[in-house]
Amino acid sequence: MSSVKHKILVLSGKGGVGKSTFSAHLAHGLAEEEGKQIALLDVDICGPSIPKIMGLEGEPYVEDNLAVMSVGFLLGSPDDAVIWRGPKKNGMIKQFLRDVDWGEVDYLIVDTPPGTSDEHLSVVQYLSAAHIDGAVIITTPQEVSLQDVRKEINFCRKVKLPIIGVVENMSGFICPKCKNESQIFPPTTGGAEKMCSDFGIPLLGRVPLDPNIGRSCDTGKSFFTEIPDSPATLSYRAIIQSMYPFIVGFSFFILDVMC
Repeated sequence: MSSVKHKILVLSGKGGVGKSTFSAHLAHGLAEEEGKQIALLDVDICGPSIPKIMGLEGEPYVEDNLAVMSVGFLLGSPDDAVIWRGPKKNGMIKQFLRDVDWGEVDYLIVDTPPGTSDEHLSVVQYLSAAHIDGAVIITTPQEVSLQDVRKEINFCRKVKLPIIGVVENMSGFICPKCKNESQIFPPTTGGAEKMCSDFGIPLLGRVPLDPNIGRSCDTGKSFFTEIPDSPATLSYRAIIQSMYPFIVGFSFFILDVMC
């Protein structure tokens, strides 16, 4: 880890709303910066989806400056079930972080399984000596997701992780024909903006729904290059730009809370 400048951990209180998708797009976005070396580590032991999203079948490199490691590469088939208890999963995570030769890396993105249990505490513990400086929390607009985000905020505070800001995912749907916006997940309690105001946390941006995001993940292609003019693409790029003041000279975490 001494050769890795920035460590970005992606956590989720629950699964199913785009944690791994955001991790993958963050990796693609950072890899566009000339001269930067990016690594994406998938520690979702029981449900590794990063190889599929990144279009990898055994080959750990997406591009010359973007490498991927996942337990999915160790399975005989993508349909194989990993039935491990906590200690064995924690040992695998420790091996990924300690024994993989990451080389000189500017940004290491760690995509984790849902929850705040063994795997997450293990990653925090193993990286604690690597100067971790903050958290970015991802939520969806509805209250059922926000209530888990509040738990994640308290988790960060209990383990003494400063919070950099919040990203609201699946924030509205923009019709590709008429360009009108609809709220698929209505922010009945004010959404991320109200929560951020209550907690005094910056809102880094919103990512609208786009069916092409799902298609790009299923085909293993970069959404940035496939649909460069999509409102979602522009939102991703703006969010990454808003992170740069925090990540230049710092390490940070991304927490992803989904319902």
